[in-house]
Amino acid sequence: MSSASPRHVSVLPLEVLALLRPAPGQVFVDATVGVGGHARLLAERLVPGGRLIGLDRDAAMLELARPRLAGLPVTLVQAPFSQLRQVLDEQGVAAVDGLLADVGVCSDQLDDPQRGLSFMQPGPLDMRFDPTTGEPASALLHRLSERDLADLIWRYGEERFSRRIARRIVEARRQAPLETTVELAELVRRCVPRPAGRQRKPPIDPATRVFQALRIAVNDELGELQRLLTILPTCVRPGGRAAVISFHSLEDRLVKTAFRERSLWEVQTRKPVQASAEEVRSNPRSRSAKLRVALRLSETL
Repeated sequence: MSSASPRHVSVLPLEVLALLRPAPGQVFVDATVGVGGHARLLAERLVPGGRLIGLDRDAAMLELARPRLAGLPVTLVQAPFSQLRQVLDEQGVAAVDGLLADVGVCSDQLDDPQRGLSFMQPGPLDMRFDPTTGEPASALLHRLSERDLADLIWRYGEERFSRRIARRIVEARRQAPLETTVELAELVRRCVPRPAGRQRKPPIDPATRVFQALRIAVNDELGELQRLLTILPTCVRPGGRAAVISFHSLEDRLVKTAFRERSLWEVQTRKPVQASAEEVRSNPRSRSAKLRVALRLSETL
């Protein structure tokens, strides 16, 4: 990871502040610190007397965030957000006043060729948020059967040519393992026919959905999110607020379902809050962001 200034721009910053309402003296969690954009905005509003606990499973992201958060009452912890209850116990915190989880991929991760998260530049097919644990995408491509690969690409990428792509992957690995982003992207492009006729806007690169599917599988992103949503009622105090920013329908569906539990939550966003046209122009990656917020009710679990 480069030591240059972070490139990531936090999405929906004004909306997050308006809906979470951080105030002096409160305790908040940023469950996905990234390079610290949201964390700084929240922490600045918790002083005096407040505190923010920031989690990220990527140690490199925490190091990028640290200078941005200097001088603020922030405790940074390397951990997946599925371990939030354990982290709060270790920090001596029974429950927090507010929580934010932005479950999108940080631009600094996407733009690092060594992560292999993007096909825009050559790099190893790794894709792990925490490179010290789990198996890289290259190992997954080598290990899974053709059927399992097709199911994965369809389930997490909603790619209708998933079976053709899986078949080509299996054929290719018989000759040599797929090890780089370029190799995989070119293979996928050869499998997906180009749209017929003139298009009003350029079609997305055929590799997009496959890379998304592999990234979700490698990092167990949906499983992590589901585990966070399950423990969330034990981590947010009655009267506190929880906010989740998701970036595709699979994630958003999980959040929507969890916040519908009326004995635990009162939904504060009837529809997901999305980026304004102005924000999308200045930060195109905000286009698919969806923010849902819920108020923790006082009923006991």
